[in-house]
Amino acid sequence: MPLAKALELAQEYDLDLVEVAANARPPVCKLMDYGKFKYESAMKAREARKNQAHTVIKEMKLRPKIDPHDYDTKKGHVVRFLKQGDKVKITIMFRGREQSRPELGYRLLQRLAEDVQDLGFVESNPKQDGRNMIMVLGPHKKKTEAMAEARQAQEARKAEAKANPGKSQNPAEAEAPSEEPAEA
Repeated sequence: MPLAKALELAQEYDLDLVEVAANARPPVCKLMDYGKFKYESAMKAREARKNQAHTVIKEMKLRPKIDPHDYDTKKGHVVRFLKQGDKVKITIMFRGREQSRPELGYRLLQRLAEDVQDLGFVESNPKQDGRNMIMVLGPHKKKTEAMAEARQAQEARKAEAKANPGKSQNPAEAEAPSEEPAEA
């Protein structure tokens, strides 16, 4: 349709002539309310930003001679970070004479990588950086997937709570015997 006729039609219906695909031959235009179009596109952009995940690198610091319980605690944090879809930078800090034994730190990093291999992979191999040895672990699943799983789990808990409103959320409270006054 010629441009003049399209503009005339837009004026007749009290709408705007909006160019939708400028690169097409001939260019594609639509008759629409431009303000409404602009608002809807802004809402779509906002929704896309809300669902967008930011890449975060969490850091965990260890020492070469770490206690087994402390190691398990730190490993638990690394597991939690990987489940959330975050990258984890593990730093082994060497002090004094420990710097002459970098293989201790290397073995510790390899052990940690093996312990969490089902959740993440070694993104950058251990390398010495002055007094520290650094390794980066990346998650197998993306941040958006982890966020979606967490959202689904939360919705399932809410639905279960609505379905069973009389039940206590804490199982210890449900098993506790009721206290009745003793007769004299």
